[in-house]
Amino acid sequence: MPENPIVRALAERCRRDGSGALLTWYRPETGARTELSLRTFANWVDKTANLLETLDVTTEVAGPLNSDHPGHWMSLVWPLAAWQRGCSFTTEVGPASELVVVGPDSPAQHRPALTIACSLHPLGLGLQGLPSGVLDYTAEALAEPDAHYATPVHLDDPAWTDADRQLSHAATGQVQPVTGRVLVRPTTAWATLAAALLGPLLGGGSAVVVEGPVAEDALARLAAAERVTDPMA
Repeated sequence: MPENPIVRALAERCRRDGSGALLTWYRPETGARTELSLRTFANWVDKTANLLETLDVTTEVAGPLNSDHPGHWMSLVWPLAAWQRGCSFTTEVGPASELVVVGPDSPAQHRPALTIACSLHPLGLGLQGLPSGVLDYTAEALAEPDAHYATPVHLDDPAWTDADRQLSHAATGQVQPVTGRVLVRPTTAWATLAAALLGPLLGGGSAVVVEGPVAEDALARLAAAERVTDPMA
């Protein structure tokens, strides 16, 4: 059985140029900036996929995190980790959801599913004082091994579901490739994932994701400093 095409693309890019840039994330209003190489991003995906295995998640991961914070690098890790584990990823919590991934602003437990809260800290620091039954993503993921081998999938099985679409594993690889360095302003969960991660992985490019309010002249200076070559997505 084959692997998810995006999972395969990440592994192939890591083998060719693991130290190369993949994702640079900004939050100008706070001065936050995080740069992730291919290898660093893949390491977070591996650890998260191993966490899914540890938690015995085998079918569906629900990520309202991706609807609430579509451009944060932690949000972008989760769909790839789910696909690497052989699971589907949905932004909508439903009866089939085995794990629910939320942000720091809504860390309530989603019974009967497991719940993990992400800090959204630029450097991945964890959360303190979470409600009973809610796990801290950083603490749990960092305890996992660094390597995870992709689980084979049926390419026709669902890989992504949101309010507007359901996409198979095969369809996740049918995104316009990005060959250069693209500036991304987050919009919807799927559009942001496709522009910031899937397109660059498929085309050999990279992305600069800018979250939150920023003046146009400041955005232009940032794009120039980051050597953006592709039009804003």
